[in-house]
Amino acid sequence: MTDPIADMLTRIRNAVRARHPRVDIPASRFKLEIARILEQEGYIAGFRQVPAEPGRPEIIRIQLKYGPRGENVISGIERVSRPGRRAYVGRDEVPKVLGGLGTTILTTSRGVMTGRDAVKAGVGGEVLCNVW
Repeated sequence: MTDPIADMLTRIRNAVRARHPRVDIPASRFKLEIARILEQEGYIAGFRQVPAEPGRPEIIRIQLKYGPRGENVISGIERVSRPGRRAYVGRDEVPKVLGGLGTTILTTSRGVMTGRDAVKAGVGGEVLCNVW
């Protein structure tokens, strides 16, 4: 697999569209940080790391979140920076998603953070994805 982050986002997008209560994703520390931000911003109900079983890799189990009438909390999630075309922004160029209603997730020299946190910290970085 050439882009594990895109695979993670696609699994989440497909599970939300199919109205699954949870989705399992192969684990990595980078993906755990993205899941932490998604939980912190209220897009998912929670996540936990499931230890490896014999013959199976370690996974991240993400509990998806839906509204009171079953509406999707995540209406869109897209990969911005890809292996074939990286997207970097400076501290003054951090994009806003839907005029501030969505969330940009960046990887910076200070770790993985939201666009709002990056602006507060005064750092730029690689734009991983947008969530709305």
